[in-house]
Amino acid sequence: MGFFTKQFVDVIQWTETDPGILAYRYPMEGMEIQNGAQLVVRESQQALFFNEGTFADHFGPGTYTLNTQTLPILTYLQNWDKAFESPFKSDVYYFNLREQIDQKWGTPQPLTVRDREFGPLRIRAFGNYAYRIHDIETFWQKLCGTAEKRLSSEIDGQLRASIITALASGIGTGDIAFVDMARHQEELARRMGEAIAPAFANYGLELTNFALLSLTLPEELEKHLDRATSMRMVGDLGKYTQFQVADSVSQFAAGSDGTAAAGAGIGAGLALGQAMAQGLGVAKPEQPTDGTAADDVITLIDRLGDLFQKGILTQEEFNAKKAELLAKLK
Repeated sequence: MGFFTKQFVDVIQWTETDPGILAYRYPMEGMEIQNGAQLVVRESQQALFFNEGTFADHFGPGTYTLNTQTLPILTYLQNWDKAFESPFKSDVYYFNLREQIDQKWGTPQPLTVRDREFGPLRIRAFGNYAYRIHDIETFWQKLCGTAEKRLSSEIDGQLRASIITALASGIGTGDIAFVDMARHQEELARRMGEAIAPAFANYGLELTNFALLSLTLPEELEKHLDRATSMRMVGDLGKYTQFQVADSVSQFAAGSDGTAAAGAGIGAGLALGQAMAQGLGVAKPEQPTDGTAADDVITLIDRLGDLFQKGILTQEEFNAKKAELLAKLK
């Protein structure tokens, strides 16, 4: 009665419902494969027969009739003769060879590397990668085993750990300064991919693409770099002062009609004369100490008073210049 209650499989096939499934064991509990059954292997799939945990026959895409001719390894392991036509038991695994794209990776904690310009830096990095199963037997031994199925999400942690380990090899040598890494980002990604590929191959996987999308520093160090960049843009502080003074005078003089511009030019010359002389590197002439100098100072103060009355100078500007001129009389 046991023979009649057994279920026999006539067609073996796997219709993928989730592209993230890397390996799938066809359910065979309480079932046997009918001699002459059909095996269907779709594109981007491969099927593998096992005999008590031992690798047997491989099948690529196509439809196969299962018998001693199409299962030579299993026939040998089971000691079947050529006329064998009875149902048989075997584990059948399907493997998804499709490329697993847009897999994310990132540093959970900042990675300390030595930079040739700034010394030790704590860097975060992010990107994506793609892979596919390359060596089925190695993949089954290292990551699959007797599990009913293996998902890409279940091995992500192990793969990301391999990437972080290789990250230090890619950017930790210090031969490229951090400020130049954006320009060499493609080269860094290539170098990291070469370092990661052997780790993936150890699991029977092929790394098909690796991208480094972002490198970031702690916020306080980014602010420091921003300040340093601003100083480089400004350049020589003296030249920057000259530029500011000249720009202020031209804007001030061009702000009104001709008469006002003329008065503004006089006011600018009086109020900004000292600043311009310093900015342009012109030494101040020695001030005479005789009576003529005193008359000149009083005359200048009168003129400043007129400019103040006309609104060209503010109260603060007038007081400051007046105090400066009076100090020369002492």
